[in-house]
Amino acid sequence: MSSPDAVADLLRRLTTAEKIAMLHQRQPAVPRLGLAGFHTGCEALHGVAWLGRATVFPQAVGLGASWDRALLRAVGEAVSTEVRALHRDGRASLNVWAPVVNPLRDPRWGRNEEGYSEDPLMTAELAVAYCTGLRGGHPDVWRTAPVLKHFLAYNVETARDVVDIAVPERVLHEYELPGFLEPLRAGVAAGVMPAYNLVNGVPNHVHPLIAGVLRAVAPDLVVCSDAQAPSNLVETERHFPDHATSHAAALRAGVDSYTDNGPDAAPTVARFTEALRRGLITEADVDAALGRILLMRARTGEFAPARDPYTGIRDDVIGCEAHTRLAARAAHSGVVLLKNAAGTLPWTGTGGVAVIGHLGDRVLTDWYSGTPPYTVTLADALRARLGRRSVTTVDGVDRIRLATPDGRQVLLDPDGTLRLGDGPGATFAHQQWGTSVPCPVPVHTLREDRTDHYVTVEESGVLAATAVTPDGWVVRELWELHPAGAEEFLLHSNALGRYVTGTADGRLTVGDGGALRFTRLEVTSGVAAAVAAARDAARVVLVLGNDPHINGRETVDRSSLLLPPEQETLLRAVLDAAPATVVTLVSSYPYAIDWAQEHAPAILWSSHAGQELGNALADVLLGAANPGGRLPQTWYRGDTALPAPTDYDIIGSGWTYQYHRGEPLYPFGHGLSYTTFGYGPLDVTPTADGYTASVTVTNTGDRAGDEVVRLFVTPRCWPVPAPARRLVGFERVPLAAGESRELRFAVPVTALAYWSGGFVAGGSVAGGSVAGGSVAGGSVAGGSVAGGFVAPPGEYVFHAGPDARCTVTRSA
Repeated sequence: MSSPDAVADLLRRLTTAEKIAMLHQRQPAVPRLGLAGFHTGCEALHGVAWLGRATVFPQAVGLGASWDRALLRAVGEAVSTEVRALHRDGRASLNVWAPVVNPLRDPRWGRNEEGYSEDPLMTAELAVAYCTGLRGGHPDVWRTAPVLKHFLAYNVETARDVVDIAVPERVLHEYELPGFLEPLRAGVAAGVMPAYNLVNGVPNHVHPLIAGVLRAVAPDLVVCSDAQAPSNLVETERHFPDHATSHAAALRAGVDSYTDNGPDAAPTVARFTEALRRGLITEADVDAALGRILLMRARTGEFAPARDPYTGIRDDVIGCEAHTRLAARAAHSGVVLLKNAAGTLPWTGTGGVAVIGHLGDRVLTDWYSGTPPYTVTLADALRARLGRRSVTTVDGVDRIRLATPDGRQVLLDPDGTLRLGDGPGATFAHQQWGTSVPCPVPVHTLREDRTDHYVTVEESGVLAATAVTPDGWVVRELWELHPAGAEEFLLHSNALGRYVTGTADGRLTVGDGGALRFTRLEVTSGVAAAVAAARDAARVVLVLGNDPHINGRETVDRSSLLLPPEQETLLRAVLDAAPATVVTLVSSYPYAIDWAQEHAPAILWSSHAGQELGNALADVLLGAANPGGRLPQTWYRGDTALPAPTDYDIIGSGWTYQYHRGEPLYPFGHGLSYTTFGYGPLDVTPTADGYTASVTVTNTGDRAGDEVVRLFVTPRCWPVPAPARRLVGFERVPLAAGESRELRFAVPVTALAYWSGGFVAGGSVAGGSVAGGSVAGGSVAGGSVAGGFVAPPGEYVFHAGPDARCTVTRSA
């Protein structure tokens, strides 16, 4: 029996109550029909998340920095194989929620780490590659069923469940949609997750574009709600009067699976039961939604296990040698050399190395990471290569004690609990991380020096130094220091919104009682220790960047592009002491490092690149690897006046490399190499449906290296604002010293197009037709296409490399 036939048979045999129960994320088993329990959703953004030990690959933005489709496909294959292993005993769903295809419009977005690029074409093609790996190559059985996140226009965490985003029609079709449509057209994505926000006045979970655009391309598309978003339609957005009405509207709009109220399906069942009773939905509506979910389950081989080629996968694939090698390749591929004055890198000569900075001897994971089988820090990797005695580490963080005005100090009990008593107290590494949105007050962490554990608030409300790292949906390790006099402050829990007070036995707790006043007793200065280490070392690397759980993550946007003030101070002090210092940034997003660009001789950037981060950075510093990563988004200058975070008009407001009117600190695609590349003439010839562009690239240096060849076009004579450049092709190319290679790019006529009102013969969105989709006040105008792509006559300048360009004229 075919999958559609099997699904139709199940729908005939299921009762109405059973069908309604299966609309919730946690679908119950139906033993009489042989249906096992099922749930949507296994996070798999850059490795299997939240399920324990798994290979941890670089963050998505770091994978984007590789510009390497083959790499992303391989990573997708590895991740989906580990999902299969975890699925054997029910730990993982084969419905994976990845990748994130929202283009990185605003680098202040808290979830910047989750996207691939600010460019829509690059985002779409890397998403196709990753989804291809996740889906697997079998013609009938999917290894996993990927769900694309988050539809639509989602780049704001602040008030994300109620913010209403105005998206101009051109921006919708040219910028926001390609990342979703291309994986669906390629047949490698099973579903889409709507975003929390509203677009043009309509919540995304009831938006007509789900049916008008997405299902026009992929009729069997499964739509999984984001967590608690169905309830938000009533409770925060107040878009509907009651839950039965809102759930009915979402079902009719095309949402199939309801991630609501955690594992408790009862509210969802009650709401749909009432909606059916009131005639707001029909059983046919329920069948349509459930049928799509069952078809997705069938495509993963669930209903025909004898024909499933993946049933033999076992736990031994998790963290296996092949995946370890791939994690190393991915980490190396995403390192970007931002600056290299006078050949500062790679390091030559001998002598001790000082690794300075809080990330020099740490590997951090993010909210969507698994537990890595191992980690290699930069300091670890340098010790392995140079010898333990040759490497000194200093984190550059102040050590302090906390005291109250009456002379008592904060002590550490054997179980990690903090209490007040006679000193000397516990010593804490005190770090200030700057501000965020929506919190305008700087946040701090306190890491107890002996145990290396962070001060957190336990469920009892007691303070204890027991957290291995800041983590959790609510990060209970963050503190605000509210001034209470010249030298005193109140310690305020950022997570719980309450002050630290004391109990009768001296323990510290958060509560509603009188807040304790504290003073800060400095034990050692982090800057002074860093400066001393820098002066004593032959070579210095300063590692700065973010903690992915602080000031830039889901629910928290950044307030600026600047480094936290303490890190900027450390940067300037170390470079003053050791001017040859190599600055290395490990971060989830761009920074405005204007001063460093002017004064540091060499600068590297990597995302939080997973378990192999340290090896990748060490190999680049020592010359064992040639950096080939390129920036997947613009790095703006510190004085750049960015548009408001909610301004999605990239054309009118000047977002991204396409429309930005200023000079960036580092442009989109920037990245240096230890070798040099030369470009021959660029040749562009017409084809039946566009153009073919060809160019020869030569490694003109004396060592092997990877070049990322990028083909851009600049339209001229458009009657509407045109991008300064638009990416129309890219390829990462490994070249031996002296080697040349000719590259050919197929450029469809749609790449030379803009969206305009009215039908256009042959019109398409990024290579395919659209049935539906002009947004007029938040609805689809007439339910049909009210616009199309136009490739107008005029002059088009193609660019590949610094000097290769070609101008072509398109006739009317």
